[in-house]
Amino acid sequence: MIIFFGINLLVVIAGFLYLQQPIFGKAPSGERLERIKLSPHFKSGRFENLSNTPGLSEGYSYAGIIYNQYFKSHPNREPQKLIPTTKTDLLQLDPEENVLVWFGHSSYFMQLEGKTFLVDPVLSGNASPVPGSLKAYKGTDRYIVEDFPEIDYLLISHDHYDHLDYTTIVGLRDKVKTVVCGLGVGSHFEYWGYAPNVIIENDWNETLDFGDLKIHTTTARHFSGRALSRNNTLWLSYVVETPNRKIYVGGDSGYESHLAEIGNIHGPFDLAILDNGQYNVAWKEIHFKPEEVVQAAIDLRAKRLMPVHSSKFSLAMHPWNEPLSEVYKFSQEQNVPVVTPIIGEKVMLDDDTQLFNQWWIE
Repeated sequence: MIIFFGINLLVVIAGFLYLQQPIFGKAPSGERLERIKLSPHFKSGRFENLSNTPGLSEGYSYAGIIYNQYFKSHPNREPQKLIPTTKTDLLQLDPEENVLVWFGHSSYFMQLEGKTFLVDPVLSGNASPVPGSLKAYKGTDRYIVEDFPEIDYLLISHDHYDHLDYTTIVGLRDKVKTVVCGLGVGSHFEYWGYAPNVIIENDWNETLDFGDLKIHTTTARHFSGRALSRNNTLWLSYVVETPNRKIYVGGDSGYESHLAEIGNIHGPFDLAILDNGQYNVAWKEIHFKPEEVVQAAIDLRAKRLMPVHSSKFSLAMHPWNEPLSEVYKFSQEQNVPVVTPIIGEKVMLDDDTQLFNQWWIE
C-alpha cells in the first residue's frame, strides 16, 4: 500500500512539474481577468457558445473515443506517400500582389493591399504539448520562422495547440507588429515575451479600425483551453475587410446560425476560409462535417471557399484526404467554387479563375 501511494504521489508531482513548462502558457489574471468578466459571453467562470455546445455529442464518452482511436482500425489516417508541396519565397513577394499561401492545417499567410497577415501558424511539426505525439505528415513542414517577412497582423483564432504553437510564436516574436486574439489569449503572449502594447484582445462582434483596413472579430462555435484549463479564453472567427475585398477567417467552428448572421452583416465575401477536417459524429457540434463546410460558405455568401484544417495532422479517425474529397464533391453539387492549393502554393486573390488540381487523390 505504501509503495502504491508513493508511486501515485510521484506521478502527481511529475505531472504538476510538467504542467509548469512554458508551452502551456498562462491563464488570464488581474486586469485581464476583470475585463473578461465583463463579457456577456463569460458566465459562471467560463466562456460559453451562443447555443448549447457539448464537448462530446449525446451518446458518446471520452473512454469510448480513446478505445475507438487506439484499439480499432482506421485505414489511411496518414498519407501513404509524400503529399505534393512547393515553396513560395515570401521574402521576395511583389508588394503589389494580393496572395495567400497555405502551410497545411489552419496556418496561412496573406498579403493584402500591401499588409501582411499570418493566421494560426504552427511550424514546429507538432500539434500537441507531448513531443512526438501529433507529428506533422512527413514533408509538410516546408516553412520555418526565417522564411517570413515582418508580419503586420498575427491573427489567432483560439489557444489550442494546433492553432497556437509555442515554438512558432516565440520564434516570430521580433517579426510581429500586432497580435489580434480573443479575450484572455493575450496572457499566453505576454508570458512568452510579447510586449503588452502589441497585443489586442477582442470579444465577439467588435471591430478594429486601421483606416483602409478593418478587422472584425466575429463568433465561432468551438471551445478553448491549454493545460487543465477549459474555456477561460475566447475563440474567434475574423472578417478581414479592405476597400477592395472581404475575407472570412473561420478558425474552428461547428455549424450554427451565426454563419448566416455574419453573412448578412458582413457579406458577401470574396473568400471564406473554413475548417474542413478532424470531424467526427462524436464531436459534430464543434467541427463542420464536409457538407456543412459548403453550406457555411453559402450562408456566408462567399464567392469562393477555401477548406483548411486538414492535410498535415491526424486529429480524428477519418482518412487523411477524405475532408478534401468530400468537400470537393459537395461543392460541385452546390456550385460553390473551391480553392484547394497544395502546401506552399501561391493563391492569387485577384484571380477568381485560378485553377487547382485534385492533388489529394492517391
